[in-house]
Amino acid sequence: MEPFQHFPAETRVWIYQSNQPIPEETAAALKQVVNQFAQNWVSHNRQLRAHGDVLHNRFILLAVDESQADASGCSIDKSVHFIKQVESQLGVDLFDRMNFAWMEDDEVKTAPSQTFAELYQSGQITNETLVFDNLVKTKRELEENWLKPLNKSWHRRFV
Repeated sequence: MEPFQHFPAETRVWIYQSNQPIPEETAAALKQVVNQFAQNWVSHNRQLRAHGDVLHNRFILLAVDESQADASGCSIDKSVHFIKQVESQLGVDLFDRMNFAWMEDDEVKTAPSQTFAELYQSGQITNETLVFDNLVKTKRELEENWLKPLNKSWHRRFV
C-alpha cells in the first residue's frame, strides 16, 4: 500500500468518528480491514487510488486521489455501506456528527453536543481546547485544520 504522505494535498477525505474508543487490538484488525477496502475500492470499474486508516483508535479515514479517477456516487455509496457494516460489527456509532471530539491530556474524548456545551460552561473545555473538525474535505485540510482550537471551529456555535 502506498503511504498516505505520497498522496497529493487535494486528495479527498472522509472521516468517520466513533462515539467511543476502539480497543487497541480491535483497532489493529480494523486498520487492516479498512486498508483492504481502500485497496479494492472502485468507481465505474476503475480502481481508485485510495487510502484507509484508523487514527487515534477513534477515527476511520478514507481518502481518494481524484486526479486519477473520481469517487462516483456509487463508489461513495459503497464506502458508506462499508462503514455501516463496520459500525454494526463494532457496536459503535460512526455517523453522529453531533458527537464532538477533543483532545484532553493527550487523549481523545467525545461527548454529545449538549454535554460538550455543559463542559464548556463548567470550564472543563475552553476556547483553546483542541477539537477535531471531521468536516475537512482534503488531505491539506486534514493536515492543517483537522485539530484546531474551539474558538476557530464550527463547534463554537454550540457552546
